[in-house]
Amino acid sequence: MMICGSCGMRMDGAAVLACQTRMYDVAQAGHVPVISAMGNLPIVKDLVVDMNPFWEKFKSVDPYLQPGYAEPPDGKEYRIGQQRMNVIHKEALCINCGCCVSECNAMEADPLFTGPQALAKAMRFVGDPRDGNKLARLEKLNGEHGIWECTRCYFCNERCPKGVDPRDAIAKLGAESMHEGIERDMGAKHAKWFVVSAKTTGWLRETELVPKTQGIVSAIKQTRFAIDLARKGKVPPPFPPHVAKDVKESRRLHDLTTERGPQGYMGIVQGERALARLAHGHTGEETLEEIYARPGAFHRPFIADEVPAGADAGMGSLTQADTTPGKEPTKKPEGGA
Repeated sequence: MMICGSCGMRMDGAAVLACQTRMYDVAQAGHVPVISAMGNLPIVKDLVVDMNPFWEKFKSVDPYLQPGYAEPPDGKEYRIGQQRMNVIHKEALCINCGCCVSECNAMEADPLFTGPQALAKAMRFVGDPRDGNKLARLEKLNGEHGIWECTRCYFCNERCPKGVDPRDAIAKLGAESMHEGIERDMGAKHAKWFVVSAKTTGWLRETELVPKTQGIVSAIKQTRFAIDLARKGKVPPPFPPHVAKDVKESRRLHDLTTERGPQGYMGIVQGERALARLAHGHTGEETLEEIYARPGAFHRPFIADEVPAGADAGMGSLTQADTTPGKEPTKKPEGGA
């Protein structure tokens, strides 16, 4: 049922959940798979791995709500709208199976890297409006072996059986860190220079990347290396700066996203919502009713405030993800939160 996360292993070199993989289908195809233990974790015996390093990193991100949030009056529970919780819907789906950790290239290179599962869980609480310790969390996650050590190989997204997309969660943490002014890491400076470079000249000016990211002193130390690259034609001359032919399009895109899109992780959430709508076939020319009436279309997801009396209410879906907190929490037809 893909809910306990205890049967992770590798099949033909890629992490899978055994309960999700039907051997009947594999056998019918005439394929003989190679079964092995998950990667990046110490093997105890056969397919059994030691999960202690996994849980230590999980605990390192403080996977629980921190004090400091405003408490409702009269001792009532803190309730927020379904739409606002859908912002962290994907991250909340994690079942701690370790498939993403098994395939993480960054963890293979540096076992101390916090890892995709722990960072996805961290985003689940950074994005929760009830948490009162967001800045402290981001400061901690921007430390050594934190979010900027990810190599962006996207294997964690590829192998996650629940669609959590840990790499996307890491990107949200990075975007929110920069939005909050936490940009001391070279990874953050690197990303910031990408934006500045694309906005001003329409392309990445690599000759300026090192001094802008690592500083003047580091750039001077790498002068000989830069000269060798220049001799082989690998580095374009820094002066005069080359400006892309359609640089106005790049600048217009930057201005448009700045004006119309929220900053930080909310901007990525907004993009996820748009992609989810496209995945469901929404083109703007048809209503949702028409889209879900198509032959072979996905079942229509649960949408807040559209549940008929007596119907079962689901958890929501990506098509609901919104950046605007709901005014009222979703309520069950029979009453209650």
